[in-house]
Amino acid sequence: MTLIIAHRGARSLAPENTLAAARKALEVGADLWETDVVVTSDGELILFHDDSLARTTNVKDRFPDRDPWYFTTFTLSEIRSLDAGSWFAKTDPFGRIAAGLVGHEELSIYRNEKIPTLSEALCFTQDASFCVNLELKRLPTPMENFPVVERVLAMIDDTRIDYERVVISSFNHEWLREVQAMNPSLAIQALAGYSETDSLDWGNLEFETYNVLSTLIDEKQVRALTEKGISVNLFTVNEEAEMLRFTQAGAAGLITDFPQRAVRLL
Repeated sequence: MTLIIAHRGARSLAPENTLAAARKALEVGADLWETDVVVTSDGELILFHDDSLARTTNVKDRFPDRDPWYFTTFTLSEIRSLDAGSWFAKTDPFGRIAAGLVGHEELSIYRNEKIPTLSEALCFTQDASFCVNLELKRLPTPMENFPVVERVLAMIDDTRIDYERVVISSFNHEWLREVQAMNPSLAIQALAGYSETDSLDWGNLEFETYNVLSTLIDEKQVRALTEKGISVNLFTVNEEAEMLRFTQAGAAGLITDFPQRAVRLL
């Protein structure tokens, strides 16, 4: 069975990397949700993707003099003061609002949605009997040396989420080795394909699962890796033809902005 993994939550239907997107992913039937873990200037773990807060919050209005608005230069209190939901209604990034698939009531709920803490995300996942893929992101200055692995693993233990509900992924494979050494009960997945212009670097294929940029791999390679006992998840797979193509090739999972589409199709 190919797992349906909601990329940053069901972000075509709700503001990405928020609990609203996680709830929507669960609602539409995804097998798990994927999200990004980063850190604030005061060392608090939050969910966010871009280095800058500008695209998906009202940070330019709230803090106009702090360009380029890197999350690592804001405290948790400052970040929690931001509106991380209204941008979704204004930009309709995937055209789902215009298509009538996101209603006014939902949009009103999304207004003033907050950037979640990792603790909130883990508690939601446990309480909902859901599963989550935590991508550990590269941290911009001045927090580039923050002990992110140690802190994330401590938070997993503090929230008492079942280990089988959590996957740790990263482009930083050394961090994955740290996770493996510190808590071998947690599943890890190596990200491959940071840039569409670089060839894939598989190293010595030391990991059991690779999450691979879908434009850099074809069905033959997916089949070959699967035959070697290596699981392959593809990101970001949004079109139905691609979903079918990779599923038929034996992909272990599809990381998609449209889990609702994948659930209907597969």
